[in-house]
Amino acid sequence: MRTVRRLLVLGSTGSIGAQALDVVGLDEEIELVGLSAESSWEALVAQAQGHGVRRIALADPQAAARAAETWPDGEVLSGAEGLVRLVVESGADLVLNALVGSAGLGPTVATLGEGIELALANKESLVVGGELVTTLAQATNARIIPVDSEHTALHQLLSGLPPGAAQRLTITASGGPFRGRSRTELANVTVHEALAHPTWAMGGKITIDSATLMNKGLELMEAHHLFGTPYDRIDVLVHPQSLIHGIVQLSDGAMLAHMGPPDMRIAISYALHGGESAPLPIAPLDLARIGQLTFEAVDLDAFPCLRLAREAAVAGGTAPCALNAANEVAVHGFLSGRLSFTAIAEVIERCLDRAEIAPVSSFESLYEADRQARALAEEAFAAVG
Repeated sequence: MRTVRRLLVLGSTGSIGAQALDVVGLDEEIELVGLSAESSWEALVAQAQGHGVRRIALADPQAAARAAETWPDGEVLSGAEGLVRLVVESGADLVLNALVGSAGLGPTVATLGEGIELALANKESLVVGGELVTTLAQATNARIIPVDSEHTALHQLLSGLPPGAAQRLTITASGGPFRGRSRTELANVTVHEALAHPTWAMGGKITIDSATLMNKGLELMEAHHLFGTPYDRIDVLVHPQSLIHGIVQLSDGAMLAHMGPPDMRIAISYALHGGESAPLPIAPLDLARIGQLTFEAVDLDAFPCLRLAREAAVAGGTAPCALNAANEVAVHGFLSGRLSFTAIAEVIERCLDRAEIAPVSSFESLYEADRQARALAEEAFAAVG
């Protein structure tokens, strides 16, 4: 019989966070001890009241003030410092970091610094922090378990293999809503079209990353740090059905593939249960009805963000941090109508061309690289139009 796990969910009002609460509701051996959100205070207070949580945090100070006024029976922490306090003071033995973007790095560092097990849905923590984050985890003996269909698949496949058995890793991609279109055909796509992902229901920023395939570039870096695999041994393959989530090629040429329904609750549950499968009310695949699976190479001309991500990954140092910052700025620009879809990659490339790439010496150097890259990305807006 498992002992009760005390769980803190960061980003609980987002897609991953909300599904995590569904998973928690199925297991009496998981106790919620805290919740957080960026600014959605009404939804967060409702979640806290519904799940009997007495302590929450909001990154937006104004939203935190509104929550405190509305919910006098609970404790509301505010800002980036409030998020860190929630982690350090919650008494959690597991933190699910489902925050979006580089804002998730601070709570990741706080979690691992306390030696708390981390269920990581915030891939930017590893994209930006990389070796510093994994080194911190090793120093405090805190496990990092990925919350992502692709990395969950690879984690499960690799856990049953002896060291050195895996020769290559393959991350699959649905191809997004624009699979098969040329770069020219993508010039005038709308925000509405870009948000219409064919398989997964996700938040806005992640959905746009999936449409540009930047999401796969970030996952490439995440896999490198999670599994210690060189970049030249990690592939990305388009698989429109989104049923095979990861593939491991063995030294003898055989391949192991992880297959399952495209339901994020599987990855979430796996992480919340310490890297073990637990019962879920999800119907298994009907392979006879599915009939066939297809695969395609990535069109890097139409989707240059994946190329840019791989180049930044190989360059190392602060390059991945600069790439991530420029991407966040450019995606926000697209969602707000300031940039075209194809201009996202142009802004990122211009930023990387001008950014000063340096070795990563501390987390402070990453925050400075992030700040500089955001400024360069904003300047690039005028050039790309």
